[in-house]
Amino acid sequence: MAKPPSDLLAKADLAETLARWLSYLIAERQLADKTVEAYSRDLAQFLGFLAGHLGGPTGLPEIEALAVQDFRAFLSARRRDGVSGRSLSRTLSAIRMFFRFLDRRGIAKNDAVLAVSLPKVPHSVPKPLTTIRARDVVEDAALGAHANAPEWVLARDAAVLTLLYGSGLRISEALGLNRAEAPTGRNDVLRIEGKGGKERPVPVLPVTQQAIARYLELCPFSLADTDPLFVGVRGKRLSPRMVQLLMQRLRGAFDLPDTATPHALRHSFATHLLANGADLREIQDLLGHASLSTTQVYTEVDAARLLKVYEDAHPRA
Repeated sequence: MAKPPSDLLAKADLAETLARWLSYLIAERQLADKTVEAYSRDLAQFLGFLAGHLGGPTGLPEIEALAVQDFRAFLSARRRDGVSGRSLSRTLSAIRMFFRFLDRRGIAKNDAVLAVSLPKVPHSVPKPLTTIRARDVVEDAALGAHANAPEWVLARDAAVLTLLYGSGLRISEALGLNRAEAPTGRNDVLRIEGKGGKERPVPVLPVTQQAIARYLELCPFSLADTDPLFVGVRGKRLSPRMVQLLMQRLRGAFDLPDTATPHALRHSFATHLLANGADLREIQDLLGHASLSTTQVYTEVDAARLLKVYEDAHPRA
């Protein structure tokens, strides 16, 4: 549970209101815990700036009196600290959300924050692996593994990567599975709880089921239903960092670009489905995106791929 800022940053009236807002985000908006924690940090940073900017802890009267210049000064200070435009945009969105809460609850009103433009965020598109490269990563993961790695660790790594690419899971979703949820036998569909606590069904390919079954057969630990599905060498839930390090080794072994991360396998899943005729809304459901606009970015990836094919193949290109 995210904590409101300390008394050094906020007076009692504002601290109480911030606590109410955080509870509202969890109970009514049903935002994910990590999202609420991020918003809480954003507001704490804002109030930390205001404490120095205004000369002491901030209360509701000070909040109502803030001018456009105060908000811009905060963003400028964060920019000087090296914060990216994407992070600044999220921070300003969190502040706007809080001020909207104040207004709708009749607690305080200040529209100055709406006059501040969101920082520009460079447009980027996902960078998937090619079909051949993705297959190499999944099928030949052992080639990039540590020397003398136990066979069960190699099987585990192969199972994790196959699941990420085969079902398009986020790394946190894959590593958050428990033994009872293992997609083996007739269990070829996972029920995944994604961002915001939204559940979605995700089909599991036979090759993924086989990879997970082999890992479980070789795993030296006796895993109860409530134990993690994927474990490290000490029997604890496998850390995302270990999968990131695995991909780092694979980048060296297969001469892959720096963009070849565990999340790139999710991008590859979506891009390859789209390239083979899958409907965009179906991909949205499989990925667990709340908005179709988030999924539409993959159409740009596919268009770029087609343009490259055109330029390479057309005699007059």
